[in-house]
Amino acid sequence: MSTKSLIAALLLAASAFAQAEDITVSAAASLKEAFTDIARRYEKQHPDAKIKLNTAASGTLLQQLAQGAPVDVLATADLATMDKAAAQNLIRPQTRKTFALNSLVLITPKQGSLKIATPKDLLQSGVKRIAVGNPASVPAGAYTQAALEKQKLWSSLQPKIVHTQNVRQALDYVIRSETEAGFVYRTDAALKPHAVNIVASIPTEKPVAYPIALTQSSKASNEAQRFVNYVLSADGQRVLQRYGFSAAK
Repeated sequence: MSTKSLIAALLLAASAFAQAEDITVSAAASLKEAFTDIARRYEKQHPDAKIKLNTAASGTLLQQLAQGAPVDVLATADLATMDKAAAQNLIRPQTRKTFALNSLVLITPKQGSLKIATPKDLLQSGVKRIAVGNPASVPAGAYTQAALEKQKLWSSLQPKIVHTQNVRQALDYVIRSETEAGFVYRTDAALKPHAVNIVASIPTEKPVAYPIALTQSSKASNEAQRFVNYVLSADGQRVLQRYGFSAAK
């Protein structure tokens, strides 16, 4: 290699290294395992990059971002929360993409003795507690409320509903039989097939869609965009589908 070629190669390598930065990705609780896997694979491809993953209910993530938390990438479990982020000028709208789909299900403990096959069965006296994410901050809870309102069951079931901080807490309550039933995403239930039964798929008026975007406050936008591109890539999509997510249409 000539001296000129060597210098050019070193400059290219130095440039690539300089562009790689640590970034914080705030992702919906239901994405925890899939995004942990994606981040690990991404870091393997880009050893000079580091992904800090922060997972919580989408509403909580929005609140954190609005209060100035250092976040480079936001991924929520619904379009409404991302719309709120856009309305508050917290994301870069041109970078927003829907990257995955999910579905809502009704679950019961594996060892449960009650016969529950539809949401209407939750009206029976044996059902004392139903785990549902807080609709004000948890998209799974908002989807559940809308679905039960359409079936004219929400008001009747209100006294039994136990609001949870995120969808994973609803899953945990059912696993531990602290509630007789709960509403979670299909991907959550799929993580614990030995502990819960999926007894019904719940139709939702709006698709359970997951958008992702760069934040306005990101100081590492090149690295953040590279991570978003990886989530949208064939490799990233294969990981998501392995965890039960569907490809966005």
